[in-house]
Amino acid sequence: MKTGNIYKVLVAGMSMAVMSACTDLVTDEKDSVVNKTADGKFAPVNVPEALASAYKDLSTYSDQAGIYALGEHVTAEMIPPTRGVDWGDNGVWRTLDAHTWDASHSYILSAWNALNQRAYRSTEIIASNPSAQQKAEAQFLRAYNMFWVMDYWGVVPFREVTQGPDDLPKVLTRSEAFDYIVKDLEEALPALPKTGPSVTNGAASKAAANFLLAKLYLNKAVYKSTAPEGPYTFDKADMDKVVAYVDAITADGYSLEKDYFSAFSSAAKTEPIFVVMEGTAQNRWFMTLHYDQNPSGWNGFATLADFYDTFEAKDMRIGKPAKKDGSAYSGVGLGFLIGQQYTDKGAQIVDTRTQRPLQFTRDVPLAGAATDKGIRVIKYHPANSGKYLLMRYAEAYLMKTEALLRSGNAAAAVTHVNALRTVRGASALASLNEESLFAELGRELYWEGGKRTSEIRFGKFTTGAGTAVKEAYTVLYPIPSAALVSNPNLVQNPGY
Repeated sequence: MKTGNIYKVLVAGMSMAVMSACTDLVTDEKDSVVNKTADGKFAPVNVPEALASAYKDLSTYSDQAGIYALGEHVTAEMIPPTRGVDWGDNGVWRTLDAHTWDASHSYILSAWNALNQRAYRSTEIIASNPSAQQKAEAQFLRAYNMFWVMDYWGVVPFREVTQGPDDLPKVLTRSEAFDYIVKDLEEALPALPKTGPSVTNGAASKAAANFLLAKLYLNKAVYKSTAPEGPYTFDKADMDKVVAYVDAITADGYSLEKDYFSAFSSAAKTEPIFVVMEGTAQNRWFMTLHYDQNPSGWNGFATLADFYDTFEAKDMRIGKPAKKDGSAYSGVGLGFLIGQQYTDKGAQIVDTRTQRPLQFTRDVPLAGAATDKGIRVIKYHPANSGKYLLMRYAEAYLMKTEALLRSGNAAAAVTHVNALRTVRGASALASLNEESLFAELGRELYWEGGKRTSEIRFGKFTTGAGTAVKEAYTVLYPIPSAALVSNPNLVQNPGY
């Protein structure tokens, strides 16, 4: 791959806050370049190498900061408490929780850069004479990265490969971006392979494209609204498309895992649609486990008691106790970790900083939290973790449930959701409305990175506990200041 002029316009000022509380365990960012020949024309990339690199770059989604933080820390199911000097990090976490971010926030910038980099790299592949399947895979990857730019910021800068490094990228409105992403996916679908569920589904497939199309149409009322904060009107024709896309996924052999936590393990058989093959899901346990547990964590993020209390005791999604049988990592349970914590051999863990038994508490403040405060969460277990999931069938299943409800078919929706709840060991619901469905989405999909999108769609984003700024404009993030300087075609989102 030839390197030319540094691409300074689409990707802005690559600065990342140094984290004092942990170590970043994802692939390092590479420079983003416009590939040019000596005479200034676009230099095609090596397609197989570039496509492999594009899949490898998906590891950024498994980081605890950046893209994931923008989708989860701003919601009512996660809190990033500052514990003494740990997790202070100049307030980057607290401002996400309180919705007090601004255009200089380092994770808003890093997510913007990462997503736009990856979208452009896919454009380079498409312009480099790929085979039909290679082109389809690149179109899917471009669509996936552009989706999150559209979702987070409401606009998408777009650069053609024929443009020079000093040419300003055009800016797609949210509505234009929606149409562009749908077009990419619809064009890609025929050439993508039909792939059934597998823990090694690390490449684009028909099921993955159908999943993203279902997600697009489920949120179309948000993305096409002239008022980003709503209220939103959900068209039945769009909901019918969601159902059809999910049915296509089911037809490819996907179904709910009988054991909820198996979906996140190396033993998953029926749910994985699209995964990150590069690296592991280790950030998900490091970011929450206490440093005296095995494995030693960063003693960071917790969930809130109000969210924990939405689960029935018999609902398997609430978790499994630690085995404590002496095997590696058997002192760590699954789901919500609350109360006394144990070693692999079953001895009570003592917090080495306080010299008291390590007992995770229901209460947890945002600032000044003691080392034991907060209920911790484990979905990927260090003893048998599967690859990091970007798409799994249960989310698609619930997209269909929501589409049925929003299209006026409440009877079918409650039947559908109760089939899931039966598999999860939860009681059947007598009826279903938006409120109860929103709660069910939380119980099934907690800590998977997409809660912000759901809260906005259900009109709950500005009402969560701890939210200091409850203004409607916060449903979109600010365009990073560095990006505005780099590309005058960008206009700051209202409110910032």
